[in-house]
Amino acid sequence: MSIVCLIPARGGSKEIPNKNKKLFCGKPLIQWTIECALSSKKIDRTIVSTDDPEIAEISKQNGAEVPFLRPPKLALDNSPTVETVIHCLENIQNVNSLLLLQATSPLRTEEDIEGILAMQRKHSADSIVSINKVSDHPSYMFNLNLGNKLSPFIEEDLPYRRQDLEEIYILNGAMYFINVDLLIKEKKLINSSSLGYIMPIERSIDIDTQDDWNLAEYIMNKKLKPPIL
Repeated sequence: MSIVCLIPARGGSKEIPNKNKKLFCGKPLIQWTIECALSSKKIDRTIVSTDDPEIAEISKQNGAEVPFLRPPKLALDNSPTVETVIHCLENIQNVNSLLLLQATSPLRTEEDIEGILAMQRKHSADSIVSINKVSDHPSYMFNLNLGNKLSPFIEEDLPYRRQDLEEIYILNGAMYFINVDLLIKEKKLINSSSLGYIMPIERSIDIDTQDDWNLAEYIMNKKLKPPIL
């Protein structure tokens, strides 16, 4: 089975300008994901899809392939990720499976990549997405009307103890594994048969805001700090 890793990284970003090439703990943000992908022996090719020549150059310098530049219409704020993936598949050949890694998840590790690929082999899965456990349960969330009146988001009696609630999970955006034939057929990264690969919350930060960036950098710096002997 040929597995291609695709890293989408457009040049534009509203919240954090030039986010994907901005230095994160001393390296361009995208470099962390490229290095993580290249560390896996199960991945056959690591490809970056970008509209930005500077990101393309950074990616190639760090060992990734950039066989094409993404057209501007696929690099807008509202451009669906699945269309970027399909564009990639139209420009490369002999791909059975795709592992999409978001450049905005720098805390993801080689262990996570090996874990999601091991799950695929164990279950012969066509689709797996990375998730993490939700700390704030929607049973304790409310809608607020114009008169500031609360209405429960979930219409049920609240349990007395939080530990009595069923565990729920959220997509963390770090990894998407999918069979290429299924992707082309359904044009979706997630479907009714998708499995969930659980990642710890400390590796699940998806950098969207400056607060996300600051927290992720704090966690990464703690990991990089040498132990005191």
